[in-house]
Amino acid sequence: MSLVEVEKVLIVEGKSDKKKVLNVICEPIEIICTNGTISLTKMDELIEELFLKDVYILVDSDDAGDRLRKQFKREFPEASHLYIDRAYREVATAPDHHVASVLLTANIDVNAKFL
Repeated sequence: MSLVEVEKVLIVEGKSDKKKVLNVICEPIEIICTNGTISLTKMDELIEELFLKDVYILVDSDDAGDRLRKQFKREFPEASHLYIDRAYREVATAPDHHVASVLLTANIDVNAKFL
């Protein structure tokens, strides 16, 4: 049995965000939770670990998410940023169809029932 190397990585804030994303995707993707913050040491480890992978950032549309996004833009400029509509504010509480459409813009395969 061979292990499949996951080429896409999605970084979210919390476990509920991860659960929401797992509910709508149809492809293997590594999902990393920051738990709202990330130290420079952990950021450096991530940059090294995720070298040569497609990295996407999906955080809440609130002050904490904005701060985290700015940190990723500064420390990890190669990452692609995905945005939840400000009307929903949080990834975890956004409707499945909205999260699916956001992920689809990044060519992440999602379950068609959410489109």
